[in-house]
Amino acid sequence: MLLIKKAHSCIRLEKDGQALVIDPGGLTDPEVFTNAAAVLITHEHWDHFEEGRLRNAMDSNPGLRLWTVRSVAEQMSGYGKRVTTVGPGDAFAAAGFEVETHGEMHALLHRSVPRILNTGFTIDGAVFHSGDAFTVPFRPVDTLILPIHARWSTEADVVDYLGEIKPKRALIAHEGMLQDFAIQLYSELIRLVEPDVDYQQLKPNDTITIN
Repeated sequence: MLLIKKAHSCIRLEKDGQALVIDPGGLTDPEVFTNAAAVLITHEHWDHFEEGRLRNAMDSNPGLRLWTVRSVAEQMSGYGKRVTTVGPGDAFAAAGFEVETHGEMHALLHRSVPRILNTGFTIDGAVFHSGDAFTVPFRPVDTLILPIHARWSTEADVVDYLGEIKPKRALIAHEGMLQDFAIQLYSELIRLVEPDVDYQQLKPNDTITIN
């Protein structure tokens, strides 16, 4: 399985000639949809889900299907069975990948702000993308897509989350609002506290192979 890092929280996975995209939001180049067969979206926020771009992709590729939470599925009306609503504990096949869902709610932004739906995805039992939550999947994962910066977390929260899951590899994500020096500061603490994790910063369009 080939993992391609895209902007912010988006990744593209390719295997056996098929491609799956997770969280192609407003910071992601629309080319991420090229020849993709499946899209997974964790929640409705703009940096993870941009309706216009996704509709353009689905209109131009009749074979493209979407799996997502109810709040996003409701916004993507008009595509019939090409849009599937998922929730925690679901399992399904998408573009030749085996997918499991974990978690139900977005992390708390503030006590005065209602929480929204958010479901993370495990792909082929190997890669976990939590969206905007520190969800712990119910099985070990080798590769964690780690949201290192958000309005809903602190640097200490990120390190503690990594320590709770203890993947073999952690890949930076959700870094779209950080300058390089800030990423370096986050990385220094993560490597200090969790030195046994293979912690990597991939730039957009960098690729790695997941065995």
